[in-house]
Amino acid sequence: MCTVVIDVPTAPGEPVRVLAVRDEDRDRPWRGIGPWWPERDDIVGVRDDRAGGAWLAVDPTARRLAVLLNREDLSDRRDDEVVSRGSVPLDAVGVGIPNRPATRGFNLVEVDATGAHLVEWDGLVSRRTPLTPGTHMVAHHAVDDPGTPRIARWLDAFRGAGLAAGDDWWMPWLGVIERATHEPEASVLRRDAYDGLVLESLLVCVASIGPDGVDLREATLAEPGRWDAGLVDALRESVSLARPSGAARAEASQ
Repeated sequence: MCTVVIDVPTAPGEPVRVLAVRDEDRDRPWRGIGPWWPERDDIVGVRDDRAGGAWLAVDPTARRLAVLLNREDLSDRRDDEVVSRGSVPLDAVGVGIPNRPATRGFNLVEVDATGAHLVEWDGLVSRRTPLTPGTHMVAHHAVDDPGTPRIARWLDAFRGAGLAAGDDWWMPWLGVIERATHEPEASVLRRDAYDGLVLESLLVCVASIGPDGVDLREATLAEPGRWDAGLVDALRESVSLARPSGAARAEASQ
């Protein structure tokens, strides 16, 4: 049900780094990174066409990113009492989200140039927790939850891999993801049956969010749920739609 790896820097002024894997029904229509919400000024992201919301959203000028992961809902609300979760990332990088969202449960990773938070909403209680400096993993429970097999198995590997220098900072993390595919029960790229559907890893996004702006890139898996050696070239060649222009950077710094 999606995976986020995030590195919060220890030194002020260094960027937050995010790698996010989107798991979804391959037949559910969606669009990659783009400005799909004209009513939301300057926001770009990954759009779910069925409900119209976002899985991942970025406001480049404000240097904010939010990515959504499903979480079990513990409330007894009926389906007609809740709304789609897709508005949550859009609101998070804009006006903010309420303490009691009118949605099913979710985890939301919120990032800006100064750090990151995890919002946990289970339908009953909402918690917003700052992520401490270092490398973390988020799936469908708490941050760094050892009860999630892929986190228990690979969190230390992501921490040990570290980040590469330069624009390919994400390469060591991709190496961990490739290794993880050899252990299907704990793989980061997944094919899981859930609620009558088969959810598969469809997309990998990497983002750097810091004082100099936001760089967001994407790579679609050639075969959902399977490691694809072409991911490296796809991320390198991806045109970042979220890096502010010089004018936008100057405006944001005022």
